[in-house]
Amino acid sequence: MKHERLRKLLFWAICCDLGLFAKKLIAPAANLITGALHIPGGIGTSFSLLFLVIGACTVPQFGCGALMGLVQSFLAILFGVAGSMGILAPIGYVVPGLVVDIVLWAGRKYRLEKQTACCLANMLAAAAAALTANIIVFRLRGIVLALYIAVSLFSGAISGLAAGKACEHLAAIGQIQRKKEYQP
Repeated sequence: MKHERLRKLLFWAICCDLGLFAKKLIAPAANLITGALHIPGGIGTSFSLLFLVIGACTVPQFGCGALMGLVQSFLAILFGVAGSMGILAPIGYVVPGLVVDIVLWAGRKYRLEKQTACCLANMLAAAAAALTANIIVFRLRGIVLALYIAVSLFSGAISGLAAGKACEHLAAIGQIQRKKEYQP
């Protein structure tokens, strides 16, 4: 039982790290698109949330999305990659994590397909991250804010579909691994 808990914690830690650094990797390409649209972002954040969704979906315990967001925020502050939110970064990371938790919980309760739940979780978490960043930092209004949210929702949906596929593959790998471990 202790090994299973350690696996969960290690998997969450890997997802936190991957999410944090994936945003930095995709940011230059994403900035080409968002710069042309004259909006502050949304694509890199949506992609980084993919790892939060994978972690929360693979280890289905309510609160793990928010916990992973909190860990990511502290790592971002520690490594100096907190972005424009600065010391308020924990808010910007925990809010999307809570959205992921709520959507995945509702998905399990109402028996949504994993792919659909992951897509909705990533999509709504990306929109929540954009709204949080707008409230804390950007203060956009009108059509620019609508465009910012729309880009976040669209890129969140695409990243969510990728997260759903990854979760399906990880679930299949986990079932194979459990069969190997428990066969006499």
